[in-house]
Amino acid sequence: MIEFLFFIARALITEQALSSILDYLEGQNRSESSKFLGEVSFPKKVQGAGSSVRIEHHPPKAILAKKGVNWVSFEDFLRGKCSDRVIRDRVRYAKKYKHCLFERDFNELNNVSEGKQKLILKSLSALSKFLGLYEEFKRLMNGYGLTWASGKAEDLLISRMNKISTVGDVVNWIKMVEAKNPSLKPLINFMLISGLRFEEALRSYNLIIELSNEKELDKYYERENELLKHYHFKKYFIRRTKKAFISFVPKNIIAEILGSQKLTKSMVYCKLRRQGFNLRFSDIREYYATFMTKVLNPAEIDFLQGRVSTSVFMKNYFNPALIKDLRHRVFQGVNEMLEILSGT
Repeated sequence: MIEFLFFIARALITEQALSSILDYLEGQNRSESSKFLGEVSFPKKVQGAGSSVRIEHHPPKAILAKKGVNWVSFEDFLRGKCSDRVIRDRVRYAKKYKHCLFERDFNELNNVSEGKQKLILKSLSALSKFLGLYEEFKRLMNGYGLTWASGKAEDLLISRMNKISTVGDVVNWIKMVEAKNPSLKPLINFMLISGLRFEEALRSYNLIIELSNEKELDKYYERENELLKHYHFKKYFIRRTKKAFISFVPKNIIAEILGSQKLTKSMVYCKLRRQGFNLRFSDIREYYATFMTKVLNPAEIDFLQGRVSTSVFMKNYFNPALIKDLRHRVFQGVNEMLEILSGT
């Protein structure tokens, strides 16, 4: 009878639990039972590959599903790495789709659009880093064959070429917007000749006005070289993935900005949407990069649009002699763009 109990116990319970049963086996020889117990082998956790690895290194699904997230701390974790808008998106999607990470099931993400999938994955990536689950996140991405890449290079090129024929020329869009909204003309012209992203341009536009009111514009704008030194304001312009180091801006464009009022993103977006305009600010940046190939090489365009690392900037571009030469060629392209815009 006792040997039968050992057989059942070996399959169902742990060695510690079996030892407790022995204490209750009245009338049996404890020493004989213990000897038999010593001869019983119990399966051990394997530290190699397989499901045991997940048990060893990852919390059970039930625990993860109930795991509380300190969302305030998560926002603090993101701050300094992302803009306020991106932080809001990361937190919103992380809250909504955290169960995919906690339950280790990304199948749901195959049923959303490519654009939304990209936002969800970036949010879950940030959340996994915050919770110390990034290796698990990467394993899930690989296992489900997911990626947030923007597609093949040739597909992107074809898409941009088709955009001109289907949506129209960005210069015509600028002319129509400025004709209907004279108050936006200084900002849009500033975007056109600087090649900055919309939010960078808006931040710079407002900063120029703020510093001028405080009689401190010289901290930002070097009048002699007509140079905006974004790198002096790292908080706004030197972000983790998006950077802006300098922009060459003619004095007349600065004067137009100083004669204007500060703007907000919602003011600009709402006004244009009410008037039925598509938002084509990213197209202005693309237009700048394409147009300036007439006078600049690709590395210089990447530098001016913030697509180089800080170390590359300091080693190869922060040189007064080079800055003057670059300024001359940039203004050559800027003047031509403004002539096209004015129709002369």
